[in-house]
Amino acid sequence: MSEAVRRVQSGSPWEESFGFARAVAAGDRVLVAGTTSFKGSVLYGEGDPYEQAKVAFTSALEAIGEYGLGVDSVIRTRMFLTHARDVEDVGRAHKEFFGAVRPVSTLLVVEGFVDPRILVEVELEAYRGAVDS
Repeated sequence: MSEAVRRVQSGSPWEESFGFARAVAAGDRVLVAGTTSFKGSVLYGEGDPYEQAKVAFTSALEAIGEYGLGVDSVIRTRMFLTHARDVEDVGRAHKEFFGAVRPVSTLLVVEGFVDPRILVEVELEAYRGAVDS
């Protein structure tokens, strides 16, 4: 495995069973995917898309924090929602985190997630500048 690629695990119950990492740094990018409001086996903000988005964004930012990065390095976000009615709530949470940074962003409505209590899943991409290999 290349030393230029570094992976971070968060303890998500699906990371081990599905074989994925919370975040992967490769070159000048750090990618974070599959982030919901689960922390371990506990779902935070059940029934509340705004709270779920806040918890998910916080977890995603904690993952890039493992690489010494913060919100100012976020260049892309993606939000997946199960209901179009939640767009305003999730958008409000997004603006609270990223309003000053203004990353490119995509918001999609999907049919569902592996656990039907999940209303929001987020991804982000951060730029870490020139990286020594």
